[in-house]
Amino acid sequence: MSKRNLRCMYAIALLQGMVFYGPIATLYREAQGVSIAQITLIESISLALCILLEVPWGILADKLGYKNTMVACCFLYFVSKLVFWQATGFGGFLLERILLSVVTAGLSGVDTSILYLSCGGQDSQKVFGRYNSLQTAGLLAAALIFSLFVGDNYALAGLLTVFSYGAAALCALGLTEVKAPAPFSARLTLDVLRQTLCDRRLLLFLLAGVLLTEAHQTITTFLNQLQYARCGLSDEAIGLLYIAATVAGMAGIWSARLTRRMGKRGAALLFYGGGMLACVVLALTISPLPSVCAILGLRLCNTLFQPFFMELQNQQVTTPHRATALSVHAMLMDGVGVGTNLAFGALAEINLAYAFWLGGGLCLAGLVLFFKWYASRPRV
Repeated sequence: MSKRNLRCMYAIALLQGMVFYGPIATLYREAQGVSIAQITLIESISLALCILLEVPWGILADKLGYKNTMVACCFLYFVSKLVFWQATGFGGFLLERILLSVVTAGLSGVDTSILYLSCGGQDSQKVFGRYNSLQTAGLLAAALIFSLFVGDNYALAGLLTVFSYGAAALCALGLTEVKAPAPFSARLTLDVLRQTLCDRRLLLFLLAGVLLTEAHQTITTFLNQLQYARCGLSDEAIGLLYIAATVAGMAGIWSARLTRRMGKRGAALLFYGGGMLACVVLALTISPLPSVCAILGLRLCNTLFQPFFMELQNQQVTTPHRATALSVHAMLMDGVGVGTNLAFGALAEINLAYAFWLGGGLCLAGLVLFFKWYASRPRV
């Protein structure tokens, strides 16, 4: 059962990574009549909806069972890509993003729970690393196919993505249930929320994790392009660096091996310290080579960090209502992410270097909080 589930989940990760319109996602929307201001408005609505739906979806997942939730979300994901392919104007793309928010909140905690329970908690960091790396491999394969065969045929890019997500939905049907559906009530939901909010050690851990994650997300998704432009890099060079960053995102498969060799404290020092160093370099330079190395280094540190963090996070869930607990974690971390996004944006408007200094500060704070959490762990 466990091996079958892992094979299905790995296939889903690979197929859902194949977003063939990824390299031209913004241009695709603009070609269909959506402005940049409308795109950012849609993204804000989507994020707010994700936060609102996290806990309700977690409760529903515990009631329905994780397989049924995964199947439902994968088919909704497929529908959202159909909507995207046919969308025109603000309303069509808003509908697609609303569906995506429902799916994102639904999958939050469920996919990792299936992986964690399918491997019995053994070697879960390795499993998470493979899962994340296969998502990145799918993205890379789609980017290469787009560059070689699709080009400016935006409609074809959308259609190929529909096919990929349809295949992923069919793979979800092959899953077997890892946990019997659990009865739930509003009181139990509040108990899970209360236990999380009252667990100071858990809150330290979640805050430590989200600080590195959000620094990486904002810098490698948005601010990197501004830094590349500041360094005078051409569009062709920026495109090649996008592929290089995607390749770096496959390094998660080595996360478990690295952690075994260095230990948890050593691995955390490498991940957070490397991220902090990358941000400091970006704040101090406008030269191309150091900037490229720093951005790829930040990408690599976060890629290795995520399986490490996901295993530790799952190990701390003691309630049988795992999906609900992980959804509460996600809701709290998303709330922090909203604040860091606003801070990064405000500082970047003043001076891009200030935003990179903020990234370095977040990585340092995350490292301090992680060591504080680790030092307070129960002694056996």
